[in-house]
Amino acid sequence: MAPPLRHGLLRHATTCLRQSHPISAPKLSRHAAIQRLLSTLAVLEQRDGQLNMSSLASISAAQKLGGSIHGFVAGASIKQVAEQAAKVEGLEKVIYVDNAAYDKGLPENYAQLLVENIKKGGYTHVLAGHSAFGKNLMPRAAALMDVSQISDITGIESEDTFVRPIYAGNAILTVQSEDSPKMITVRGTAFAAGAAEGGSAGVEEGVDPKAECSTEWVSENLAKSDRPDLATAEKVVSGGRGLKSKEEFDRLIPPLADALGAAIGASRAAVDSGFADNSLQVGQTGKNVAPQLYLCAGISGAIQHLAGMKDSKVIAAINKDADAPIFQVADVGLVGDLFEKVPEMTEKVKGA
Repeated sequence: MAPPLRHGLLRHATTCLRQSHPISAPKLSRHAAIQRLLSTLAVLEQRDGQLNMSSLASISAAQKLGGSIHGFVAGASIKQVAEQAAKVEGLEKVIYVDNAAYDKGLPENYAQLLVENIKKGGYTHVLAGHSAFGKNLMPRAAALMDVSQISDITGIESEDTFVRPIYAGNAILTVQSEDSPKMITVRGTAFAAGAAEGGSAGVEEGVDPKAECSTEWVSENLAKSDRPDLATAEKVVSGGRGLKSKEEFDRLIPPLADALGAAIGASRAAVDSGFADNSLQVGQTGKNVAPQLYLCAGISGAIQHLAGMKDSKVIAAINKDADAPIFQVADVGLVGDLFEKVPEMTEKVKGA
């Protein structure tokens, strides 16, 4: 009689297991599962021991990807900068390398440093700002990793699909990449920098390959100003070739900028003509800006210039040519002689 009893017990146990199966945990969606596997290294800039706040756009972009986000900084006595970066909202960890050889961000040795830390962390994405630093560093690092770089993105559709402007912003390209890691530069005006306070990331020392550098930093001459930084200013006043000379540029543009509390910009034509320093150039080959107000005088509106400022919230233009292309993108246009209109506007702003 024993065999039938064993058979009955086995059948009963099988029935119990089948009945208990529906209480298992629900499966994660594919998107959520992928996000859990993502990890991004945001390369942050520093100058003279101070964190460059415009580079925080790479963290904002990384947050759209999901997954863990680590920051990376290198230079002389850099731990203080790392601790400052650790307060940025969105970061889980800040990796730092304290070595004066990386202080100026020379790509010849900084790229090798970055690659070693990418390999150690096993990151799926590496993001940096589309600044002079990022444009110098990221292509070299991408080549060392044997992957393609994706430049100047303005949007993120998924973990492998990104949006970037081409042809001076006249066309928008959607790029899908199968490379790993994905090396990306981010347009700062497209991703608002997050809060610089409120975070509590850990700080950790990274790998230093002590790579040799084939170049040497000699010197730099920086234009110093008490005005807001052009790349991050909420208001910008720009002058173009219509100002006719450096003397007229200096006579008309700075007083209006000071009255508005604005940064000063210039078109490439004005810079090439010697009216303004090249650090003030706005456009495809200059700086991208997206202020609340962009006021320009004597700028016709070449597509190369529009590529650098068309994301501004309000665009106001002064030009004597009613058919100037700038009026096609301007929210407010004033047709008239800038040598009369700019001083008049400056006086009215001062009296407001």
